[in-house]
Amino acid sequence: MLLLNKNLSSKLRSSLPRLWEKGKNLFPPKIILSILAGTAISAFGMVNIHQRVHITEGGVLGMILLLNYWFHVPTSLLSPILDAISYAAGFKFLGKQFLPRSIAATLSLAFFLRFWEVVPFRLPDLSDHPLLAAIFGACFVGIGVGLIVRQGISSGGDDALALVISKLTHCKISRAYLATDLTVLVLSLSYIPVSRIAYSLVTVTISSLLIDAVSSFRASKSETVDAAGGEESAAEDVSEEMAEGGGAAQAE
Repeated sequence: MLLLNKNLSSKLRSSLPRLWEKGKNLFPPKIILSILAGTAISAFGMVNIHQRVHITEGGVLGMILLLNYWFHVPTSLLSPILDAISYAAGFKFLGKQFLPRSIAATLSLAFFLRFWEVVPFRLPDLSDHPLLAAIFGACFVGIGVGLIVRQGISSGGDDALALVISKLTHCKISRAYLATDLTVLVLSLSYIPVSRIAYSLVTVTISSLLIDAVSSFRASKSETVDAAGGEESAAEDVSEEMAEGGGAAQAE
């Protein structure tokens, strides 16, 4: 028994350096910073603007707000649950680096959603200015999600779900994003007036353009690295596919 314990301890000590090295390669500082900054910014916009003014998003983010309104389930709990379902559905289509990094982004988004729910509102109430709220909210979500997507990471279940739909139907990923967004916006008519849905369309459009702009900046950078002999990862391939398709998903 003692010999068995010694063997296990020896194997554990020998494997720790390899695990540590893999962890550093999987989560270098730029990836960690992108996840933290992107989820903090997008969660801030969701809680302080969209959730407060009842302007929804498409995709999984919009579904989070929909379920939060009707069933009063905390957004910090809904975010990882819906993302987990999306990731499970598309597990076989996701690369080795994409999945753990996306899970980390999902957990980070859940943390910041809870954080911004606990602290007092940091922005004025824009309920009387819905167009302004739609624009500002889109900026927070678009920039936050773009910071994550440009690293080849899913900002939430939207990306994974859109990739699955694209793979199964052989349609462009931009159309898959549009289908999920429109479905959620139609369902949101159950608690949001038509006029507010119009503002939601403004939010979806602006945030999509911002995501595309931020993620395309990374795509052009990747092309420079590749020309110099850099290696491409499975996560980068996913990011480029999302950028080419419009990158119109919102986060976790």
